[in-house]
Amino acid sequence: MERSIQDVARLSGTTSRALRHYGDVGLLAPSRIGPNGYRYYDDDALVRLQRILLLRELGLGLPAIADLLAGDREQADALEGHLRWLRLEKNRLVRQIGSVEATIRRMKGGEELMAEEMFDGFDHTQYKDEVEERWGTEAYASGDRWWRSLTAAEKAKFREDQKTVQSDYAAARAAGASVESDEVLAIAQRHYDWLVVGWQGRRPTAEQFVGMGDMYIADERFGANYGGVEGTTFVRDAMAAFAERNL
Repeated sequence: MERSIQDVARLSGTTSRALRHYGDVGLLAPSRIGPNGYRYYDDDALVRLQRILLLRELGLGLPAIADLLAGDREQADALEGHLRWLRLEKNRLVRQIGSVEATIRRMKGGEELMAEEMFDGFDHTQYKDEVEERWGTEAYASGDRWWRSLTAAEKAKFREDQKTVQSDYAAARAAGASVESDEVLAIAQRHYDWLVVGWQGRRPTAEQFVGMGDMYIADERFGANYGGVEGTTFVRDAMAAFAERNL
């Protein structure tokens, strides 16, 4: 059975634009293109799309997903690995919900807050095995050492820097600034510098930085962070302009 691109977009919760982008970068080819140019997808394509979306949830960019899918195992075997991650994520969210509910209950009841209870479900080390399986033991160890080396204030600053970049992009767009203006390029510079910190000093190449902008477009989670489709497009274009001029 084949489904049109509009049907697949509706069923998967993504957009036709994202599906076309996946096809353009060689990640998800349609099973057939009709005489009218419409794209159609069979069951194999839907399974591949499911895997792509799951990997996006892990935070992988499109180039990394392409590498994983290129020489991968059977689809069903690979999906079992994705399913393990989803179960871990489900457990984490259930624990976090319970933690926040308990904090609210204690605050409203005037009870003493319990630190051990407040942070249940927020331990990033629960993904140790998953990270090591996908990216190697050193990738996890390096990131873990870096994050643990930060003080509470440094962790808060890292998060706040991200939020400030997001809000400044939004303000510049609302003011009608061009993505090639000095004002917006300065925001993109701070965006790039923030990524360098998160990458522990490694500097993204122009291709990687532009690729992240494309990922923002394709992933609706980023769209929510950057003000929807228009806001995310503005950010993507600003990143591309910065990369062209400075990287």
